[in-house]
Amino acid sequence: MNKLERDILDVLTADCRCPAEKVAVMVGEEKEKVENAIRAMERRGTIVKYAALVNLDEEEDECVEALIEVKVTPQSGSGFDGIAEEIAQHGEVKTLYLMSGAYDFLVIVESKSIKGVSRFISECISTFDCVISTATHFILKKYKIEGAMTKKQPRGRLSIQP
Repeated sequence: MNKLERDILDVLTADCRCPAEKVAVMVGEEKEKVENAIRAMERRGTIVKYAALVNLDEEEDECVEALIEVKVTPQSGSGFDGIAEEIAQHGEVKTLYLMSGAYDFLVIVESKSIKGVSRFISECISTFDCVISTATHFILKKYKIEGAMTKKQPRGRLSIQP
């Protein structure tokens, strides 16, 4: 990845709706060159998706989000990749990471209820022969999402407490 691409990604990461003309001005390049670089990164898979950052706590519809730690025995031949592909197929799974440390996968899921998350774990995750254990953590409140505060911070100086 070259400097232009890194600069473009910095702009798009902060605001994925930023038009190419504005990106070009911000990175000091011609619009056409910026558009070509963006298309190239999309083709290579560097840019995977453009998405809005949504604070579901502010919405009327209830949504339960959970982080599931999954410890597995790697499969012969495909290792962790085969397991990850199977887990990722489920619609409840929003994000899936291979981790280092005490567990192998971190699965981030969304459901309409705690019961839905429980059903996903018992009917999907736990049915894999390779799963050794799971630990589930429910998200209670979000304060910061992808670098953005969920509540507007008051401007001005912070009060000093004695």
